[in-house]
Amino acid sequence: MKLFDKTQLGKLTLKNRMAMSAMTRSRADINGVVGDLTVEYYTQRVSAGLLFTEAITISEQAIGSPFTPGIFTPEQIEAWKKVTKAVHDRGGVIIAQLWHTGRAGHSVDRKGVLPVAPSAVAITGMKHFTSQGLKDYEIPRALTVDEIKQIILDYSQAARNAMAAGFDGVELHAANGYLPNQFLAESANKRIDEYGGSIENKTRFVLEVMQELIRAVGGDKVGIKISPFHPYGDMLLDNPVATYTHLIEELNKLDFAYVELMKRSPLFPAVSGYPEDDEIELFGQLIKHTLIANTGYDKVSAETELEKGIAKIISFGTLFLANPDLPKRFEKDAPLNQPDRATMFGGGAQGYIDYPFLNA
Repeated sequence: MKLFDKTQLGKLTLKNRMAMSAMTRSRADINGVVGDLTVEYYTQRVSAGLLFTEAITISEQAIGSPFTPGIFTPEQIEAWKKVTKAVHDRGGVIIAQLWHTGRAGHSVDRKGVLPVAPSAVAITGMKHFTSQGLKDYEIPRALTVDEIKQIILDYSQAARNAMAAGFDGVELHAANGYLPNQFLAESANKRIDEYGGSIENKTRFVLEVMQELIRAVGGDKVGIKISPFHPYGDMLLDNPVATYTHLIEELNKLDFAYVELMKRSPLFPAVSGYPEDDEIELFGQLIKHTLIANTGYDKVSAETELEKGIAKIISFGTLFLANPDLPKRFEKDAPLNQPDRATMFGGGAQGYIDYPFLNA
């Protein structure tokens, strides 16, 4: 099976074509520092060809939810060194996903400071998890151009910090309704300056961040995750096909390692007016970089996807969460543990490092 074949990602050699996708686990302390449980969590899953970390905030301004990790203080960097060393000692490969949540946050977990965004437009139709329970989203403060430029530099510094922490690379989280995604969507971006209005302007932020990441750590250590049709975070685009086609064409001009393409989640209703095309076939064939396909795959559908030849790697989320030895289970056609959704987004060891391994 292609799933078990070795492959290259930039200069990295992966032992199989199975990646664990980034998943918010909210097990850091209140200062965004990960601990021994996180070390254990990632080392349990080193049989993956590639591990993506949960999203890691790039600055204090980037924080959206409580107990999520950061990589902008010396204490945070030192803590991540324990994770990367443990993973590497067991033959694993691990990439840090870099995160700015933009408007997807709340002032109660930001020392009373409002979230920032391309425009002063709140997320509607959902609530935000905070340290004080679920709350309505606030109207964010619109960023100035100078602040946007500073955030781009914050991404650059976070990438350097990730390298100092021992990561094998970094991924720009430009999916799921967070800040880079907010610049792409008309539902969040009402700007009329160089970062809004036309498709060229709305894609500018993502492209400038990618250029800066490549300058900071080298293109072979950089990737990006995008979610063209996924509406999470109130992401609604007037013309998602045109927007993402332009973005991909511009990304094709840059020298970096891969694009992780997230398909629309089956847990969300289809967006009226959006095409029903399969994103891997629609956008994947335009992408010149190594393509990682994400969302909703099992063993059979993942192998089928690889056989098409568009995607080279498949990333799995909750299957890897609940099955730390997922490649072995796939290889043996063994039963799979079911994820405990009540413990996904916070808590302690339960639902984090206590999922059972196969005995043989």
